[in-house]
Amino acid sequence: MMIRSVRESDYFEIVPVVNEWWGGRQIDHLLQRLFFVHFQNTSFVMEEEGRIVAFLIGFVSQSQADEAYIHFAGVHPDYRDKGMAKQLYDRFFGQVHELGCCTVRCITSAVNEGSIQFHMKMGFTVSFEKDYEGEGRHYISFAKRISI
Repeated sequence: MMIRSVRESDYFEIVPVVNEWWGGRQIDHLLQRLFFVHFQNTSFVMEEEGRIVAFLIGFVSQSQADEAYIHFAGVHPDYRDKGMAKQLYDRFFGQVHELGCCTVRCITSAVNEGSIQFHMKMGFTVSFEKDYEGEGRHYISFAKRISI
């Protein structure tokens, strides 16, 4: 497996399959092309034989200079439970730490139990955010202090 920085062209490989990776959930709208253009130094893909099997889209906060945010991470269903997401997160932690960040944040929907368990296992603190994006739209927020 090889980890490399994301390229703009990766958008065209990832977005068409991401709904399938999430069991048919319509989430491709969360991955705009701009992430693949503007956050290449903090976003990564994992490839096997030239095929993307996992990715992480993240960036340094423009408002909180010592914080970074993971917007989206995904692993092809056939490659889950092999430590790929952890490897991508660790790569992100190292990169944003070099850029001066000491905290990483992210969110997930309150029903995404797999994501909640993963982030807890990775050492993130967990908070329930009632009505985060409007009435009845609850989310779970995560925060992790990093030191490399």
